[in-house]
Amino acid sequence: MSMYKYVRDIWKKPKESLGEIWKARLIQWRRDPSTLRIKRPTRIDRARSLGYKAKKGYIMVRQRVLRGGHKRYDVGKRRPKTSRMRMVLEKNYKQIAEERANKSFKNCEILNSYWVGQDGKYIWHEIILVDKDSPSILADKKINWIAKHKGRTYRGLTSAGKKTRGLRNKGKGAEKLRPSKKASYNRKVNQRS
Repeated sequence: MSMYKYVRDIWKKPKESLGEIWKARLIQWRRDPSTLRIKRPTRIDRARSLGYKAKKGYIMVRQRVLRGGHKRYDVGKRRPKTSRMRMVLEKNYKQIAEERANKSFKNCEILNSYWVGQDGKYIWHEIILVDKDSPSILADKKINWIAKHKGRTYRGLTSAGKKTRGLRNKGKGAEKLRPSKKASYNRKVNQRS
């Protein structure tokens, strides 16, 4: 068995496995800026499985996102005591973290991301970014496809974006999800007229 298998087992229950290290990490991460470039991934097993390589052109970023706040009151009405609360934000924390990281690193494309920690107030994700103009990336046949892409995270083409769009569902009940909800709606409207 490889080393990554043991690292993966530790990250299944990080609070129990890491103990005091876990608490100290979260305290330090709260003091750090919300978008922070890091030298190496915290979860090497997860990063490697998502396509990270320790070579030029790959950038690791830890992104902090404030938890909660997805509830909104009805627009134009008084603030209610109990009722008329609605959920409007369909994006998950992972996609929000990817978008914010991409704003800071505009010359890079997001490959993927993974969870690294959370407390009552914040949630942290580590994001793998790829520098599209790096010669080592353009020479690598496994990753040079990303140089042709632009704004993957904003168009919902990363793993988190595809989950938000419902593209993990297939077959019966998922007919209106492909190619997108908007395209399906427009097709329906055009058939009526």
